[in-house]
Amino acid sequence: MKPGMSTFQMVLLAVFGTFAVASVLIFSFFIGTNSSSSTGPVVVWGTFDESAFSTVIRQMVETESRLRQVSYVQKDPTTFRAELANALASGTGPDLFILRQDETITEGAKIFPIPYEQLPRDTFRNLWAEAADPFLGAEGSLGIPFAVDPFVLYWNRDMLSTAGIAKPPVYWDEVYDLTRTATRKSDAGSITKSAIAFGEYANVNHAKAILSMLIMQAGGRITGRDSAGTLMPSLTARVNETSQPGDSALRFFTQFSNPSSPDYSWNRSMPEARTAFAQGDLAIYLGPASEEPLIRRLNPNLNFAIATSVPQVKGAERTVDAGYAYAFAIPRASQNPQGALTAAYILAGPEGSKLLSLAFGLASARRDVLAEPAQGNDAVFNKMALLVRTWEDPNPQETERIFKDMIESVTSGAARTLEAVQRAEQAMRTLTTQ
Repeated sequence: MKPGMSTFQMVLLAVFGTFAVASVLIFSFFIGTNSSSSTGPVVVWGTFDESAFSTVIRQMVETESRLRQVSYVQKDPTTFRAELANALASGTGPDLFILRQDETITEGAKIFPIPYEQLPRDTFRNLWAEAADPFLGAEGSLGIPFAVDPFVLYWNRDMLSTAGIAKPPVYWDEVYDLTRTATRKSDAGSITKSAIAFGEYANVNHAKAILSMLIMQAGGRITGRDSAGTLMPSLTARVNETSQPGDSALRFFTQFSNPSSPDYSWNRSMPEARTAFAQGDLAIYLGPASEEPLIRRLNPNLNFAIATSVPQVKGAERTVDAGYAYAFAIPRASQNPQGALTAAYILAGPEGSKLLSLAFGLASARRDVLAEPAQGNDAVFNKMALLVRTWEDPNPQETERIFKDMIESVTSGAARTLEAVQRAEQAMRTLTTQ
């Protein structure tokens, strides 16, 4: 290995060979970070803010000329996937697009995978946090990860102080004291201030991600691969397993919307959880780190903080957080795949991932960056990014519906928790075999 050349650079050097790039270009790409070689025009599509992303590119161009012809186009999240599919089919699509970890199966056919001969699984997992594992496809890596958006616990200092509680919960069983002291009700019995927004689907932001986290914290899984590599649901216990993590997690989540429970703290008539927290009517809120600026904009006077960790199950063998991971993916229809890979490598490199993370309130996906010293909330984001566990999602839109039905069948009284989990597993089994 040449002095100054990282293992990752060597891997990408090999990947360029798969694109039949001329040897002169390969050599010039890796002789130094200030090489004058150009990637050619590279268009990146995503749903992140265009102004912030373009600012990062301009900053990086000052020291990395290969990004000079890279441009970013922001797309509407509600129409992005359909627009991307149509553009790629017509030959007018981007050279790179931002892929979230739960979209790898639905979008996988559009992507040029980086073969494992060039980027081995072990190398990938040593470079990037475990949250990025779903990008490991059957034929190779489906993207170059650059960021993780870990969930954090936002807490209202005033509400906890008024309830006589000095700090946010570290374990989930501590939430019971919080619900019984911080929840406030009117004379008519209506909830006016809530301790925690758990129990419903429609007005609980990121309900699927939260319930998934609770299942994994309890030792369960949502999906997994069988011996043949086929994706299968794993919500219910397997043969010889006595515990039912899905059942216990769903029971814990839904109890807070049960009016007969002493921990009743939430119902579907209340506002969206994030809104309630921003209004000062919710004691703790679990959501992505990237939402901090939004909460501050919604209420600049809100006296809140971010806890150093997300609550866990006391005595559990491992610590688990929820979150989202993002990567740069190369479409099979890209007009400039080698330039796209160059741009992806640079943007997802140590400096690029730092700048993008800072711009969007995220954590880097790179283990080497996450290991660097950080202060304040950035230190919390980095710590939690390493704890994010994700799962292979066969279809994000359909599994949202399945999780919605699982939660609401319990809260409506239509099913007991174990029955609801079993129905969800059957629905996911049907989805994975389609």
